[in-house]
Amino acid sequence: MSAAAAPMTLRDAFKLAVEHEQAGRFDEAEHLLNQMLATVPDQPDALHLQGVVAARRENFAEAARLIERAMRSNSNPALHNRNICEIYRRLGRLDEAVAAGQRAVDLNPGDPHSLVNLAIIYYDCGRFADGAACSERAIALAPDLAGAHFELAEALLVQGQFERGWDEYEWRFQIAGATQPLPTTDKPHWDGKPLDGTLLLVADQGFGDVIQFGRLIPWAHGVCPDLVIASARDMHPVLAQILPGARIFDRWESVPAFAAYSSLSGLPRLYGVRENNIPAGTPYLRADPAREAAWRARLDGLAPPGYRRIGIAWAGRPTHNNDFNRSISLAQLAPLAALDQTVLIALQKGPAASQVGRYFGRAPLLNVGPDLHDYDDTMAVLSCLDLLVTVDTSVGHLAGAMDRPAWIMVPFAPDWRWLRDRADSPWYPSLTLFRQPKPGDWETVIRTIATRCAKSNGSAGA
Repeated sequence: MSAAAAPMTLRDAFKLAVEHEQAGRFDEAEHLLNQMLATVPDQPDALHLQGVVAARRENFAEAARLIERAMRSNSNPALHNRNICEIYRRLGRLDEAVAAGQRAVDLNPGDPHSLVNLAIIYYDCGRFADGAACSERAIALAPDLAGAHFELAEALLVQGQFERGWDEYEWRFQIAGATQPLPTTDKPHWDGKPLDGTLLLVADQGFGDVIQFGRLIPWAHGVCPDLVIASARDMHPVLAQILPGARIFDRWESVPAFAAYSSLSGLPRLYGVRENNIPAGTPYLRADPAREAAWRARLDGLAPPGYRRIGIAWAGRPTHNNDFNRSISLAQLAPLAALDQTVLIALQKGPAASQVGRYFGRAPLLNVGPDLHDYDDTMAVLSCLDLLVTVDTSVGHLAGAMDRPAWIMVPFAPDWRWLRDRADSPWYPSLTLFRQPKPGDWETVIRTIATRCAKSNGSAGA
């Protein structure tokens, strides 16, 4: 008869819980932590780790509650402040986030990760120079810390400091857990010079990025005529317009042998993009005439005669790491839904499209999202609109590339590509940017847009 196993000590249980948390086994981690807290209810390490698990499950309110309990012990204030500052940021409690982040840095000035966390918070506060300074300090402590370089890149790019910003942006693929642009290869990254062999361009990142950076494909093709593109199938209609006759593949096993590669998002660095030399004037995308005619006939049959047509999109891809900051609900567009002599055209795709069923506005709403089968359909509809009003998502890029009038609702802490303190975009002359005056304030943005539409008396794009 074998001896019974010795009971696990609290130290061993915590060590195993940490392993489960780091491996993403959250149920197993929580089970062990609950057992620990049943024995020692206010054990600070267990409370803190429970908060970390809650945060990784995006239950940020619970994460804050747990870590605040752990902080009462004052057992590890540098670590606790370092982690809770990010949780406060996600909850929109930015003043508390800054205070906690600064405490973490003060308590452990040699910790580069605390500096990176504070840099992220400063970005959300619009304090871009302060964020860049934090990232610089983190890099001085840990020169190979990819996250610090990436945060520095964003702080530089949003301020229009493109030259160094593009160089720092190249660190994005070295961040732990970052999606790589292609499977492991021994082929070099392209240096922007003529190549003896095939150049592979990878349409990495989101669809909006592909539209934005795709304008540089003709330049790359001019340098390396033997060029192929790897891309999600959804983007093929767009890429085929940008480079007619391009060889485009959506399966890695179909990609031919290549001599070097580049991500599309790396092309601005190779080209040397600056604010005053952004290539490819608009439009560089156009609707197919036959599809446009078909959609125009359909909308003419559904929309009241003489009404202006305003397209709307209110949410981006929910898996985007900044989606909580950029997407809204259809209900928040109520001021637009109250406009006279207006029909709203919903172009929304994805889970947020289900909100159309709860529409309650006075203005008629036509939901065309289910019938937008590809970007050719979307371009055709955009050609039939007087104006597009959208959050920062790919349909806005598409309108900009087509030189169609579009108003983009931009968070207080914008994606770097929209720069800072301006209502226009050097990437897309037809776009107008409406920025939050303070973090989270979509109400002012939407009310401003609705007021401007109401005053335009016919042409919403004027």
